[in-house]
Amino acid sequence: MLSKRSSHKRPRFFLHPGYVLTVVILCFAAYCVVVPGTLPPSKRSSKGILDQKSKSTFKLKSIYRHGVGVNHRWHQRLEMTPELISKAGTLYQETAVQMQGDEGSEPLWTNNAEYATSNPFDVEFALGKVPLTLKRMKQRDPDYMEAYISGETYMSEAEAHAMWIDDDVVAPNITDRDTVISLALMSSNAYVRIPQTGDWRNVTQPWNETEPEDFGWDGDGIRGHVFYNEVENIVVLSIKGTSAQGLPGSGEDETTGNDKVNDNLLFSCCCARVSYLWTTVCDCYVKSYTCDESCLEKELMRKDRFYSTMIDIYKGVLEEYPDAAIWVTGHSLGGALASLLGRTFGLPAVAFESPGELLASKRLHLPFPPGLPSYMEGIWHFGHNADPIFMGTCNGASSSCSLAGYAMETACHTGRVCIYDVVNDKGWRVNMFNHRIHKVIDEVLLGYDQAAKCVEPEPCVDCYNWDFIPSRDRKSSSRLVTKTRSSAKPTATTRTTTTTSSSTCVGRNWLGFCTKYDL
Repeated sequence: MLSKRSSHKRPRFFLHPGYVLTVVILCFAAYCVVVPGTLPPSKRSSKGILDQKSKSTFKLKSIYRHGVGVNHRWHQRLEMTPELISKAGTLYQETAVQMQGDEGSEPLWTNNAEYATSNPFDVEFALGKVPLTLKRMKQRDPDYMEAYISGETYMSEAEAHAMWIDDDVVAPNITDRDTVISLALMSSNAYVRIPQTGDWRNVTQPWNETEPEDFGWDGDGIRGHVFYNEVENIVVLSIKGTSAQGLPGSGEDETTGNDKVNDNLLFSCCCARVSYLWTTVCDCYVKSYTCDESCLEKELMRKDRFYSTMIDIYKGVLEEYPDAAIWVTGHSLGGALASLLGRTFGLPAVAFESPGELLASKRLHLPFPPGLPSYMEGIWHFGHNADPIFMGTCNGASSSCSLAGYAMETACHTGRVCIYDVVNDKGWRVNMFNHRIHKVIDEVLLGYDQAAKCVEPEPCVDCYNWDFIPSRDRKSSSRLVTKTRSSAKPTATTRTTTTTSSSTCVGRNWLGFCTKYDL
């Protein structure tokens, strides 16, 4: 007979308290690995929230300025010495004081206390980086790429596919909010003036000519700011966007004619042919909703246009930093140019509020990886849905862009789009003033706790109602006759009709409309 004690059944499993504690600790550790954000920042996975130690510090090292139009051969570089940075800070502070009383003026820098500065040219920017595999062309030096784009390089389909390789590169971490804000501030940095002093060194120069006054600044031109991280050997090239009178949010209110010409050339269906009242920016319009595509391609590739000048600036940066990883960024027109440059040379590019540049990419015959969706490339477009320029809705006769003389007719972007829904989240209305870079920084990028998610663009077709023909007989079919003055100057157009003799436009208002003809 069993005793009373032995009659009680023991549990099948007995867990020692020490064993339970060990299991709990191991499970907690495994949970922290799987769920980002449960460990301190220094311990988080680089695939999740950004490791603070992986951020790199960038500082402005040099500025390039390049003439366009008749001054397109002028190209200079300025080294940012401590003395020049100090002078630039003094000018910035004086200008900021003068602008305090101007209602509605665009601020020179962000008003956010966290990023405020007394000298934008002395700021150190912290950018997060991540490894990225990019499919890009094996041979990417500028001379080869210019020949490739112009059609001078011929190869079979098999050879063309063999030219593409998978490259492991370092790219900006566009999922990190602070990195996106820093890139936007770098883009805004390119708008801020510096003193017209310093030792500008000629990258190229027609030595027998007098230097044009202020090219690339108050006059027609383009400029790029070069930021460098010496430890990681990474360069960020920030490209200046549009400066234009009558177009809100385009940087300082400079009147830069070639900004308008290149905007209308890059983002219109056919040379800004909106109606018979508009003066076109090139001679490619044939007849109603018909355009000469080969003519458009040649116009975009001209040496006095912005795309070619950006290639020259990139050559200067590449010569200055031959072994560095190069990223490009910009706002508005500068963002579109950054995207075009990134696609040409396989560089990571981050654009802010840029117009749709897919149409221009195709007209320039820029390389698209075969069989690879565009959203898998290293090009990102950040913007919000209350900006009609970014969303591609700033068109039509009554639009703000049209009234200011801009034919912004494209909406399709390449790469990925990262859109902040400020219309639903903040109750914003679509307005041109929402295009301003500092409004974007202060109220959008800083107004959200996280960076916008970057996704594949929606299916999109630009200029679907236009007929683009491969070539034309200009003498018989064109209603616009081009007379070339010289190879270094832009072409002048003449307007002809069937009942009157030809007349030349000799005067335009600030909207770009012709107001005076030389009969």
